[in-house]
Amino acid sequence: MTAPTPYLYFSGNAREALTFYADVFGGAAQLHTLAEFNRTDGPADAIAHGYLTGGPVALFAADASGDKLPFRAEGLMLSLLGAAAPSVLRKWFAALAEGGRVVDNLQRRPWGASDGQVIDRYGLHWLVGFEGDETD
Repeated sequence: MTAPTPYLYFSGNAREALTFYADVFGGAAQLHTLAEFNRTDGPADAIAHGYLTGGPVALFAADASGDKLPFRAEGLMLSLLGAAAPSVLRKWFAALAEGGRVVDNLQRRPWGASDGQVIDRYGLHWLVGFEGDETD
């Protein structure tokens, strides 16, 4: 691992969230239940540990159980600036916006770059953008 990777606790929908992110970014969601880890601090089919594999975005998640509180954030964005070709970033932005909320449309800025912000259906705030040719 070369950079910090978010680890999120969800309110019982970690399976759904990680599957969504795998669909958006490509790759797969690797999911392990509480039962697999011999844990009894929540429903047996709850996610004890999950992560994205085989895609360009790293993310870990689990269902909040025991004394863990579910994810909630203010003043935090996950940056996808230059993380892929402009056409891919546009696709990701649109997919993240489905069921979420566009904060600032993905658009060309006066300084020549393009960017936008979206809060997805699970509450993650994303900054998506790129430099250069908007038609790539």
